[in-house]
Amino acid sequence: MVGLIGPNGSGKSTLIKVILDLLQLQSGRVCIGSHTSQSRDAKMSSIYLSSNDYLPEFLTGEEYLRFMHGLYGEPLDHTALTAQFTRYSMRDRHRDLIEDYSHGMRKKLQLIAAFMLRRRFTVIDETLNGVDIDAVNVFERDIRGLAKEGRSVLLCSHDFTMLEHIADELAVLIQGALVVQAPVGKVIQDHGTIADLANEFTQAMETP
Repeated sequence: MVGLIGPNGSGKSTLIKVILDLLQLQSGRVCIGSHTSQSRDAKMSSIYLSSNDYLPEFLTGEEYLRFMHGLYGEPLDHTALTAQFTRYSMRDRHRDLIEDYSHGMRKKLQLIAAFMLRRRFTVIDETLNGVDIDAVNVFERDIRGLAKEGRSVLLCSHDFTMLEHIADELAVLIQGALVVQAPVGKVIQDHGTIADLANEFTQAMETP
């Protein structure tokens, strides 16, 4: 599990879109497993949770999950659905329209979709913004569960404390360049905290 950090405008979202073939490469290639990112196999093995909450408001939560499962050719397990809604403090809300969901509930619906589908590669781009603390705690357990199953996770977040708890490696992007890629334990050993490392780069950028 890799945590991705960097200041606004550093290219984090662009990198994610290039990895997932949402932006065209200018050169080189990206592989997910043994498949190039443009291939159907790569797309079927990946899921992307974007930073926005633009979901189809005319669907219920259950209909959205059924739609997402259909995209991947997977059957929807209704028992697992109700269990996940309960775990994320949304008991009995799966039949409500998404238009009636709060911002935080929409984010949690995205998380539920990812944890039910369990793709080989999960990309999360600031999806936790607006999610309540209890759901964040559930998320931390669930995301570590994906990693323990041998699945890969790329988590872009400004929550440095959470990254210290759950990420195996840290990648730092500055002005489109990867300036750090190291185990989180090594970062903490050398710099104290991820926040301290980020502050070092911020100060260096501000120095004439």
